[in-house]
Amino acid sequence: MNNIPSANLSDFLSNDPQQKQKFIQEIGNAFEQIGFVALKGHFLDEELTEKLYKEIKNFFDLPEKTKKKYEIENGGGQRGYTSFGKESAKGKKEADLKEFWHFGQYAKGDEKCQYPNNVTVSEVPDFNTVGKEAFQQLEKTAKYVLRALALHLNLNEFYFDKFIHNGNSILRPIHYPPIVEKPKGAERAAAHGDINLITLLMGAQGQGLQVKNHQGEWINAIAAPDELMINVGDMLSRHTNNKLKSTIHKVVNPAKELWGKSRYSIPFFMHPIAAMHLDCLESCITPKEPKAFEDITAGDFLKERLIELGLLK
Repeated sequence: MNNIPSANLSDFLSNDPQQKQKFIQEIGNAFEQIGFVALKGHFLDEELTEKLYKEIKNFFDLPEKTKKKYEIENGGGQRGYTSFGKESAKGKKEADLKEFWHFGQYAKGDEKCQYPNNVTVSEVPDFNTVGKEAFQQLEKTAKYVLRALALHLNLNEFYFDKFIHNGNSILRPIHYPPIVEKPKGAERAAAHGDINLITLLMGAQGQGLQVKNHQGEWINAIAAPDELMINVGDMLSRHTNNKLKSTIHKVVNPAKELWGKSRYSIPFFMHPIAAMHLDCLESCITPKEPKAFEDITAGDFLKERLIELGLLK
């Protein structure tokens, strides 16, 4: 069963007001009803996608000792490599069955100082170049999705622009290695909600990703090869007082006959600048939906969650 609605960003980018409004309605409804949408018409073309998958496979195929050179002690996993078994979902003691890499923001000038530097992998020459290009195309896609959501929320179209310019976004190539023995309570990615504003996911073309709908049922979320799966994160859900839903999702372990195969997925986590206030929007607070969250900044919220995930002490 796959009940994830779809939308085409080219409708929003067209000069036709009706097409633009159609996209705003489709993505707004999807994010209110289930928190996920499959998006066509984005800026990540097929050639760049193929290059990125090739480069991340080249990286994760490196010897463990080589990869661990790029793991930053006390870095909260914000840049470089995070080895297998280091991250667990909030409230879960078993670690996820994955290893991953983080590309971060490519800020320029004075703004560059607020973020750690990206880590360069010398053994895979094109890894960083292709990663940077993919980061920027996904960030561009996310910017237009947020503009559509701003209009859906009756805000100025460019409301989010100042918060996401040089925001603390992350591109995370993930490798779920082959499973060699029956996992004891662990999954490739245990049930969780994302921390950020919105997530753009590459690699949801096959079975594995599941989403919990409002009836409490787990449904498969499968995108077409030319689609990105996009979901609401906890920051945006909080800012909209749960009008836009951050939906719990997970990556389940495959059937036993597929244990020997790796799985790769590449989420782009769109984060705002740390100073953004996530206070519930006044327009989303009503007598029926009273304010559900305390005021907090994006930076403080992120720190809280990284501690909960075991990535920061």
